Amino acid sequence: MRYGITLTGAEGENVVDSTVARAAAAAEVGVDSVWLGQRLDYDAVGLAGLIGSRVAGIDVGVSAVPVFARHPLLVASQAQTAQAAAPGRFHLAVALGAPPLVEGVFGLPWERPAARLREFLEVLAPLLRGEPVDHDGELYTAHSILPTQVAGATRTPLLVAAMAPRALRATGELADGTVTYLAGPKALANDIVPALVKAAGDKPAPRVVTLVPAAVTTDPAIRERVAEGLAFYTQFPSYQRVLGLSGVENPVDLALIGDEETVARGLAEYADAGATEVVLTANESLPLEVQERTRALAGALARERAA
Repeated sequence: MRYGITLTGAEGENVVDSTVARAAAAAEVGVDSVWLGQRLDYDAVGLAGLIGSRVAGIDVGVSAVPVFARHPLLVASQAQTAQAAAPGRFHLAVALGAPPLVEGVFGLPWERPAARLREFLEVLAPLLRGEPVDHDGELYTAHSILPTQVAGATRTPLLVAAMAPRALRATGELADGTVTYLAGPKALANDIVPALVKAAGDKPAPRVVTLVPAAVTTDPAIRERVAEGLAFYTQFPSYQRVLGLSGVENPVDLALIGDEETVARGLAEYADAGATEVVLTANESLPLEVQERTRALAGALARERAA
């Protein structure tokens, strides 16, 4: 299993400089990958490309670019540009997002989300493999009448932040794997991984990249701070559903908080449940010491696996 950490770019006077510095620190301790979320301030794919061009020896992933308000041709261009900057080390995940964000932020109707995701992948997947597209669908039109390939870009792995049945089915059939968040070992083992593997059929075994709230610390006050950061997700039905499948109501009950041995033991449960990569999501609002210990554990586990 591979081990990564998330970066938020939340600190520093310059988001590029501060995030590159954090990625470099992760690479120095041996972490396999760093992952960025797409927000409404920085562009995650562009920032990932900058990290990849400046920091050697570490993979860079984006989880996840929402498909609403975006066209797969343009997302493919962004992804290939990032891949050219970090040859073989950039990983793209896309997602549906959530109705309050799609409707409230972009002013778009939340209509036919599963069909939109499937058709988006039908266009994006071949583009990321270097293949032309000639697509006239119900929701997207895409034709390779102009050059669509970026010189220097290798094939970009395509993941989907999918945890619901129809999204998992499209992911297994059309993408390389999934990225999950707040899906505990029980949800992975009993629901997500079996559905994904079944949909993939004869394809290579799908990747299961699992983002896990984690904080390596012995300070009992950290749990409350982690709980405050996770409370945001309880308003979304999709997360309520996966929390239920995980056997919890409060997302902090899935957080791995404790010393190195405690957190490592919890991460092993995700590996047993079918995860191929765990990404520790230590909140960058936590004390620097906690962030550094969490990052160091991810690096130590990665080095141990490689030994």
